[in-house]
Amino acid sequence: MPEQMKSRLSFMELDEAQRNTLRATQPWVEATLGDALDRFYARASATPETSRFFRDQAHMGRAKAAQEKHWARIAAGEFNEDYHASARRIGATHARIGLEPRWYVGSYAIVLQGLIAGVHRFNNPFKRLLRLFRGPSTEKATIALVKAALLDMEVSLSIYFEEAQAEREAAVTAFENALTALAEGDLTNELSGLPSSFAALEKSYNKTLDRIREMIASVSDGTMRIRSGINEISQAAEDLSRRTQGNAASLEETTAAVSQMDARFRSTAEASRHTVARADQALTTVSQGRSIADEASQAMGRVSEAAKGTDSVIEGLDKIAFQTRVLAMNAAVEAGRAGEAGRGFAVVADLVSALAMRAEEEAGRAREQLTMTQAEIVVAVEAVQKVDGALANISGDVSQVHDLLGSMAADNGAQSTAISEISNAVGAMDRATQQNAAMVEQTSAAAQNLANEVSDLANLASQFRTEKAGARFGGYRPLPAAAVPALTRPDL
Repeated sequence: MPEQMKSRLSFMELDEAQRNTLRATQPWVEATLGDALDRFYARASATPETSRFFRDQAHMGRAKAAQEKHWARIAAGEFNEDYHASARRIGATHARIGLEPRWYVGSYAIVLQGLIAGVHRFNNPFKRLLRLFRGPSTEKATIALVKAALLDMEVSLSIYFEEAQAEREAAVTAFENALTALAEGDLTNELSGLPSSFAALEKSYNKTLDRIREMIASVSDGTMRIRSGINEISQAAEDLSRRTQGNAASLEETTAAVSQMDARFRSTAEASRHTVARADQALTTVSQGRSIADEASQAMGRVSEAAKGTDSVIEGLDKIAFQTRVLAMNAAVEAGRAGEAGRGFAVVADLVSALAMRAEEEAGRAREQLTMTQAEIVVAVEAVQKVDGALANISGDVSQVHDLLGSMAADNGAQSTAISEISNAVGAMDRATQQNAAMVEQTSAAAQNLANEVSDLANLASQFRTEKAGARFGGYRPLPAAAVPALTRPDL
């Protein structure tokens, strides 16, 4: 008998006398055990929590046969190595399949009920009175059966708990190893071979491990994609920086050229306005000249008319001189007739005749001078008319020049306004270019920061092994400083 069984029997005071009493009940146990086990398995089959442990009736029959053999060992009262091995198999099986102690203890209650009822049935007072049965008393037999059943229950439960504890320790050890590997970044160490009671936990852990591997793999892929994107962003930022600086220089030159054009257009517009003002003055002067020429032409006409009157006067004087000469001739004739007395009168008549002749001559010269004057007046009138025509032409030309200059002034003003707007637009583009340059610089700094963050993230991901071969994620190297352009705003 094992030492551990001796200590149990001693503590429970299941001595040799009680074991002999137990052996004496063996026929009763054999006679009643079948009915008691049938009742138990009927109850187990009707209970969903226990029926799931049996595949079919044949499985249940084999379990019943094993129970009968075990109870036969109990009733034998030996509690030797065979009994202990049988109890260990039962406890280990119950621990392995996950049979809870409440159903195990309940089975003892049902079987003991049948066995104790059998003791009372076979060991009743009437049979003892007739001395048909010689065996232990009902009290002793019941005590021996109960102690033997409790001993078997304690042994089986101890083994059950030992096996359960061993399974828990094995599961805890497996979990410790898995968690240690997980802490070291090894995501390939899956749980396997855990006891059935830990099957759900094993499945959940392995599923979680798969999910973590997927997440780490996704993080690694994401970091590689982000790195590629950062490289593209950095290259684009560098290109944008070069183009922005080139645009800034071009805008600077354009701004200067537009400013010069604006100044020149303003000067041209101002000169056009002054020219228009001078053209206005010229139009006024020409208009005044035409008025003067017209007045001169009218004065010439009046002089011509006056010359015509003078010609009439000269003609009258000529007639008067002619008549005076005729009268002088008549007076000379009459003085000749008067003789000596008319000599003085004849002298006067001669003088008067001479004066009349001179008057005719002067009148002739006056007529010739007047004719020449009239001819000159006609020439002067024609000249004044030509001057007036020329002034009219000049006035028309100056008017057209005035209109052209006005259009030029308006065009210059519009062009000056357009150039001003262009200058403002170029200035706005210049400011936007400066802002773009600042934005590119900020983008570059953000890309560098993002590259550093991705580097840290990739380094964290590289600490995990996800392949069965134990390969780790490739280390992620941050972008070199030269890959991310250090941009500065152009001094515009």
